[in-house]
Amino acid sequence: MRMEWWIIISVYVVATGILFFIPKNKIRLSIVAFLFKQLITFLIGLVVVELGLIEYPVRCFASVSRTSFSYEYYAFPVVCAAFNVWYPTNRSLLYRMGYYVGYCSVLTVIEVIIEKHTQLIKYIHWEWYITWISLCISFFIVHVFCLWFFAKERVSYM
Repeated sequence: MRMEWWIIISVYVVATGILFFIPKNKIRLSIVAFLFKQLITFLIGLVVVELGLIEYPVRCFASVSRTSFSYEYYAFPVVCAAFNVWYPTNRSLLYRMGYYVGYCSVLTVIEVIIEKHTQLIKYIHWEWYITWISLCISFFIVHVFCLWFFAKERVSYM
């Protein structure tokens, strides 16, 4: 089996493992973040691939979609769910900004390493900083959506 398929299997194992560490009282939040992130990545991922900015030479469900199912529809939404579950709400603005920078930087570094050494992703008209910026924006949009979605619930507890 090629190295790419071992990486894909590892992504599924690690992402599923992350789900087991979500606290029971935050499961609803993680589900909302996961599903909303899937909506975003479905739309943006298809546009990026169809415009020829990124290519995924090795991917699951190659006959169905040219996007990476493993990343766009599973791993990235799981990480976003974890991001929202453990978001440091009661910390300083600097700490919260660092939280965004940390998550986005780690994901970008992993993607760049994968892009350089495997056939899982190929940048055509894309750069690492576009990935980083798009990750920050999408994390922010999902976080704001989750705040809005659960706002009435938080008010009713007060």
